[in-house]
Amino acid sequence: MKIIIINGPNLNLLGKREPEIYGSHSFEDYFKELQNKFSALDLYYFQSNIEGEIIDKLHEVGFSYDGIILNAAAYTHTSVGIGDAVKAVSTPVIEVHISNVHAREEFRHHSYIAANAKGIIVGFGLKSYDLAVKSFY
Repeated sequence: MKIIIINGPNLNLLGKREPEIYGSHSFEDYFKELQNKFSALDLYYFQSNIEGEIIDKLHEVGFSYDGIILNAAAYTHTSVGIGDAVKAVSTPVIEVHISNVHAREEFRHHSYIAANAKGIIVGFGLKSYDLAVKSFY
């Protein structure tokens, strides 16, 4: 089974950025733990701060992978283009957020991805990704 995690803007700073919200682990270190835990799966990872690159990656993998885990970060709340890309592909997408976006600023309560996602996981820290991987079993 091929699953890709696609992370959006500023998630390359995990472990450094606002550790009280996002924790002190880098995503690269956490991804290695996921690969070990789910060694029977082909897990891939992509991160970009650029909206168009995220859309291009969704188009690239969205018809051949078994699952996409998408944390579009701030683009979740602003990008009609990423929402349309999720709608356009046939691979199921799980929307993931490390923090509980509903306990944060009002603008974070709306998602352009949610309506076309298989499901949404929010607020469990990096474990949100773990839960998303398990959802594909």
